[in-house]
Amino acid sequence: MGVHDECAVFGVFGNKDAANFTYLGLHALQHRGQESSGIISTDGKEFYGHKARGLVSEIFTKQVIENLKGDAAIGHNRYSTTGASSINNVQPFAAYFKDGYIAISHNGNLINSESIRHHLIEDGAIFHTTSDTENFLHLLAKNKSDNLQESLISVLGKVRGAYSLVLMTTDSLIGIRDPYGIRPLSLGKKGDCYILSSESCAFDLIEADFVRDVMPGEILFITHNGIESRQFAYETPAPCIFEYVYFARPDSLLWGKSVYNVRKKMGAILAEESMVDSDIVIPVPDSGIPAALGFAERSDINFQMGLMRNHYVGRTFIEPSQSIRHFGVKLKLNPIRSIVDGKTVTVVDDSIVRGTTSKKIIKMLKEAGAKKVHMRISSPPFISPCFYGVDTPTRRELIASSHTVEEIRKYITADSLNFLSLDGMMKAVEKKEFCTACFTKNYPIKLESEPAYGTPLPFL
Repeated sequence: MGVHDECAVFGVFGNKDAANFTYLGLHALQHRGQESSGIISTDGKEFYGHKARGLVSEIFTKQVIENLKGDAAIGHNRYSTTGASSINNVQPFAAYFKDGYIAISHNGNLINSESIRHHLIEDGAIFHTTSDTENFLHLLAKNKSDNLQESLISVLGKVRGAYSLVLMTTDSLIGIRDPYGIRPLSLGKKGDCYILSSESCAFDLIEADFVRDVMPGEILFITHNGIESRQFAYETPAPCIFEYVYFARPDSLLWGKSVYNVRKKMGAILAEESMVDSDIVIPVPDSGIPAALGFAERSDINFQMGLMRNHYVGRTFIEPSQSIRHFGVKLKLNPIRSIVDGKTVTVVDDSIVRGTTSKKIIKMLKEAGAKKVHMRISSPPFISPCFYGVDTPTRRELIASSHTVEEIRKYITADSLNFLSLDGMMKAVEKKEFCTACFTKNYPIKLESEPAYGTPLPFL
């Protein structure tokens, strides 16, 4: 699977262990970003923060957590989709706003970010990062209203794109989803403490209850007086369907459904559409496991873990010389010869992006003795890049954008290849309202042209 995760946001309000809970929440959301992490807390008077590049468990020592004082905190895990991989771009960001501090964590991508930045710079703004998230702070600073709620609503009318935001002042926690609800954001509760998280799996870790999803176009204002909700925009919802295919953890509830169950159903429908005679069904771990289970059950073929994944591949692995670069996939995956030797194997994965990983997996399986390798993909062909916060390759790097299924099959050297149909995928999620742009080119937030990240679009 060659597409990378985006980001995770998390926030806690009303608990003396806010920083510790935020650390645990970010730990549960590590799959959404492994490049860097940060936490900012408040004791009602001051902000306290720590952020660095690396994994959550490496960054936040016991001493660091103890220094993050207060009963409210927000956090962020980053995978860079826009902006350079610089410490300056590590979130949350904080600034002094009117008569107090404000901090922000952002998951998503603004498609008019460069245009907004250009206008702000012309107006005298000085940017400290290359992240589109900083636009929110500058737009807030320029707003004339002294009321934060009104300022936020005004700012949200100027930005276009995908955003799930968690903001914090010295006396409030704020959660926002864009009008289309492209990226997820959930509300949880633990006693009198409220929590915001990109995914519900983080609530389980800290023994909090899932309350509900933040709605598309909704702002939640959480204070010591409780929660106030305001709807700032109304659009046809278009949550990202790729969250179900790949991003979200299988133990999360996403938009009312178990991610694990949806993936398993995708695999079952894939089997109905493209069952093939084989000895065993094996997943590409870890994201392919639920779909492979569904495929095996529906086709009544023995499920086996024929590929083992190494979870300890170093993130800072030095780029190897050309002569040993082909070992890259072997660092992560290794076939179990005793399972695949002499067998006809059906391999189930969640998607094919460039095709290079699939090709190497098939080569490894055949070298381990597999007689035939059939490839089954539990999503449709990936034909279009994402502009809403997912770091996908350009269109020309997406193999399905310019090659037929048969051409892809020949390239990856599979004995057969089938993708889940678009209708089959929609049947698995049991809803019609999704962003399926990566499979259909149908972008819910219309682009005047197809930009790379950062291409200027009209300032609204």
